[in-house]
Amino acid sequence: MSQSFHPLSTQTLATDTVVFRYGQGLPASVNMDATALDVMTDLLRVKVFTVAPQTPIDDALQKMIHAEVRLLIVTDYTDSVLGVITATDVMGERPIAVSSAERIPHSAIRVEKIMTARDEIDALRMKDVERASVGDIVATLRGAGRQHAIVLDEDERGKAILRGIFSTTQIAKLLGVALEADGKAQSFAELERALLA
Repeated sequence: MSQSFHPLSTQTLATDTVVFRYGQGLPASVNMDATALDVMTDLLRVKVFTVAPQTPIDDALQKMIHAEVRLLIVTDYTDSVLGVITATDVMGERPIAVSSAERIPHSAIRVEKIMTARDEIDALRMKDVERASVGDIVATLRGAGRQHAIVLDEDERGKAILRGIFSTTQIAKLLGVALEADGKAQSFAELERALLA
């Protein structure tokens, strides 16, 4: 069987050629009725940032800063999810409490000491998210008092996999809500006002 192959034509790079940065196809803006998938960070399309439980919390925070995220998934060497850690966890009261209770310096505190453990996380189901609106997600985050929510799906064998992440920061940006200097929406009330606008 003979196949005929043909070379493709080429072109030179223009001086204004830029690198395409994949933005996972998120819309420029959303409203309350938009599908929740429009504001979910889909881990099938976007790299997930992880951290080992033994990592010092200051190193975890630096990783968040460099990756421009406010949440890291804590995993073991097999990539199994152990929990999550947020910038709020690292910069909040938890490290102070651990330092005081265990009489260790801040620099000795490890992620595992302040993370939210797997069994404390209430995750959303992808099948529910697929039918939800942005307003439903904001209501869910507000009800839980959380800045983030993770979404679980199933792989081809029916095993649970981490599929997505919702962030109030991402939702606020897409809603056009003003953010504080630290990148967080000032309140859920502001998100809701934007949703109702």
